[in-house]
Amino acid sequence: MHQRSRSPKLLGAAIAAVLGLGLGVPPAAAGAARAADADPVPGLVAGSDTAAPQLVTGLAEPAAGGTPADAARAHLAAHRDRYRVDPAQLVETGTERAADGRRTVRFAQQHGGVPVFGAAYLVHLVGEGGGQRVESVGGKYFTGLTVPTVPGVPDEVLRRLALGAIEDPTAREGATVEDHGPVVLPGGAGRLARHFTVRGTDPAVWASTAREVFVDAATGQLALTYDVRAPYRAAAAAASAAPDGRAAAATAAVEPATGTAPDALGRSVPVNVGRLPDGSYQLTDLARPAAITTYDAAGREVLDFNGGLPADARPAASAGPDFPASTGTSGATDAHLNAAAVDDFYRTRLGRAGIDGDNGPITSVVNVTSFGEPLQNAYWDGRKMIYGGGTGTYRPFSVARDVAGHEMTHGVVEHTAQLVYLGQSGALDEAVADYFGNAIEVTSRGIPMTDPRAALLGEDLCRTGTPEACAVRRLDDGRTTVADFIGAPAGVDNGGVHLNSTIFSGALWDVRRALDPLTADRLVYRALAEYLTPLDDFVDARNAVLAAGRALGLDRAQLRAVAGAFDAHGIKSGWQRRIGVDSRSLLSELSTESIAPDAAAGRWVAATAGKGGRGSLGVYAGSVAGSAEPVRLSPDDGRSHGWPATDGTSAAWAAMGQGANGQWGMEVFARPLDGGAARSVHSAANQYLGDVRISGGDVAFLANDFSTGRTWPQLSRAGAPVTAVPLPEGHAAADLTLKDGLLAWTESWQVGERTVSAPTLYSIAEGRTLAQYPVPDATRVSGTRLAGGRLLWVETPTDPTRGSSIRSGAPDGSGAADVLSGSTTAPRRITALTATDRAVTFGYAGGRVSDTMKNTDLPKLWQLPLAGGTPERVSCNRGGQYAPVADRGTRVLWLDATAGRTDLVVRERPAGTC
Repeated sequence: MHQRSRSPKLLGAAIAAVLGLGLGVPPAAAGAARAADADPVPGLVAGSDTAAPQLVTGLAEPAAGGTPADAARAHLAAHRDRYRVDPAQLVETGTERAADGRRTVRFAQQHGGVPVFGAAYLVHLVGEGGGQRVESVGGKYFTGLTVPTVPGVPDEVLRRLALGAIEDPTAREGATVEDHGPVVLPGGAGRLARHFTVRGTDPAVWASTAREVFVDAATGQLALTYDVRAPYRAAAAAASAAPDGRAAAATAAVEPATGTAPDALGRSVPVNVGRLPDGSYQLTDLARPAAITTYDAAGREVLDFNGGLPADARPAASAGPDFPASTGTSGATDAHLNAAAVDDFYRTRLGRAGIDGDNGPITSVVNVTSFGEPLQNAYWDGRKMIYGGGTGTYRPFSVARDVAGHEMTHGVVEHTAQLVYLGQSGALDEAVADYFGNAIEVTSRGIPMTDPRAALLGEDLCRTGTPEACAVRRLDDGRTTVADFIGAPAGVDNGGVHLNSTIFSGALWDVRRALDPLTADRLVYRALAEYLTPLDDFVDARNAVLAAGRALGLDRAQLRAVAGAFDAHGIKSGWQRRIGVDSRSLLSELSTESIAPDAAAGRWVAATAGKGGRGSLGVYAGSVAGSAEPVRLSPDDGRSHGWPATDGTSAAWAAMGQGANGQWGMEVFARPLDGGAARSVHSAANQYLGDVRISGGDVAFLANDFSTGRTWPQLSRAGAPVTAVPLPEGHAAADLTLKDGLLAWTESWQVGERTVSAPTLYSIAEGRTLAQYPVPDATRVSGTRLAGGRLLWVETPTDPTRGSSIRSGAPDGSGAADVLSGSTTAPRRITALTATDRAVTFGYAGGRVSDTMKNTDLPKLWQLPLAGGTPERVSCNRGGQYAPVADRGTRVLWLDATAGRTDLVVRERPAGTC
């Protein structure tokens, strides 16, 4: 239920930007979009970045063929001019059969035999036999794919690069990597990647999540990476009958029985249980097609239950049919009852055969721990429910029926729409889970929709305080896209999957208030099971719900009420364009927010995969004045070119991929901004080259050796061959900065079990270290920058109650002083630092990443004079502000995620107070 997040890692701000999918409706479809807004049910919605339509409704065309799949394929083939879909590129993935006889055939797209990530096309059929006809068609099918499907990077290299998605070296050492094979990332011509699922070893981070990693198979660049709830999503379908056989074994010799058990509040409640041959009982409910079994972890570590069940795991047990008090205090009783309530809701109300749609067993594990402490979380791991036990603050997480319904609904989503857990599609996943979690609770407990608590999610979890204060989310918060959408990049809450969910779930909840609740539940379920596809955004989902309403037989007044609910939450085409900003855009829709731009003397350089994320990563340059179109500096040679730097006259950068010799590796280039060929500064096949810097004729960068793990500076003076800057044995460098003949970095080394770090300054002309500034113990140094004839750096204490400081010192090692002192009352953690000879700009996250965070909690930029003073907000933009670079004076450029995408923007001076 609670999603941990990390810093950005070579991602776009949302899945649309990462994959090159347009965020709105393209110009060719503007008429269709206006028609969709005027008419409750759109007749035609054009696709984005494709000639295939997103949705075609209002059909009644005969469907020849035997099976639904044959009929659907024949219809697409007969109308290729309409759909622009090649049936030979489609693979049937399943047919959803509704209680009223409708069938929805789902196809997945392939390109050259390789799956296309998130591409699904659906055909809806009604009638039987000779009367069978097509009612509507839609989804995402990408018509412009031409990318070759032969990888250029060896599989083992791709695997090693996938491991690099785990930033923590300790967690990386014991990480597991599951290889899912090649996949084509859509957008433009497409991008061939290899898909891995990576898990680290730290249970605090990896207990409930895994990381999906897509590595460009031609260049080795991390093309896409995001966290998912289900560590074993790929194995879930194959193993749905029984997680590693343990759940089936638990019921093999069990007879149905009834008994009683205390719930978490100590009340005795009737339960369906199972009687074992020895006369004992366990929490196994066999009185339904989907067997329900509940296990008590008894405080075991949550990582023991990842994937399947441990060999010695046993269901919660009792000597007789009346279970002991521990069954309630562990949360087992509530988990058991809530699993039944979820199954009843989907089965009797919506006609679904359990979570997986095939009467697969429902398994729950309660009372797990993390680092010996109760896990304060609940989640669906792709195969079963995991619940943390109670604490002094929280009851067992299985107590909240809406939480249980929410999490198990994620399992329903996985077996229907398979929404990608990133950006708007991930927020839709959370929104549907929000809706059904609350709908299950109010329906099963008989709570009227007018009850103020009906819209609260998780309000029963807290032992003290009001339900409103306890609730994780509320579906009646009134949030809208334009006023409240949180512009989070993909590295923060997977692009806002929790943060933006109530914008859409709030609209669905308003639909439930406007319609009869049963009708609303059937409407949302039909949209999920029959219309939504993996990469859908908010507007796609609006159209899917309305199309499902027409198929369900809603009258015009009801359809207008549904459309009105979406309108009230700002879910309509073009909503992104209505979000106001106070910055000026220099380059829009970059494909990554984690590769910093650079600027000097009114010129900028940045890395992106082209407009909308299409093609390979390249380095572009432009004027801060915006007087001319940006130009590409890096050659278009199939490699990924990024990590750019400029001194205002020339630029330098690094490239990754197959070089002219056919060998995979990295290479550093330099080139004048105003013309001339790019020259190679250095190339290596066994090193990672990054942190590139340029000043005059000098180029510096950091080299990390794959075999030894060491990182040290490399320097080319005035075009001469590269030489290594010597470091003591066991020392490493980071945060390289280069200016006017001075080179500086953060140097780190081990002293016993302590990691020591210090800002270090080096004279290029003299070839020696000028200064290494002492730093207090238990303090981490980062962000070294040269500006105004001084070296600046950030000091962050390991004590979380103390905030970061910004300090500076003279080149001779003297005069170290605070530019901004750390605070204990507001312990800010500085995330980025840049400076000119007049001003220092830093990034600061105002709060922790959580399900309830606001725009003000995302990283924002602040500025103060170089000599110190009171910080001012650089910009009042609502979204995340990343990778700032100072140009001159008070001018700052940064990567801004306000509109749910990554834009390179600029301000000339601070906005002041927001």
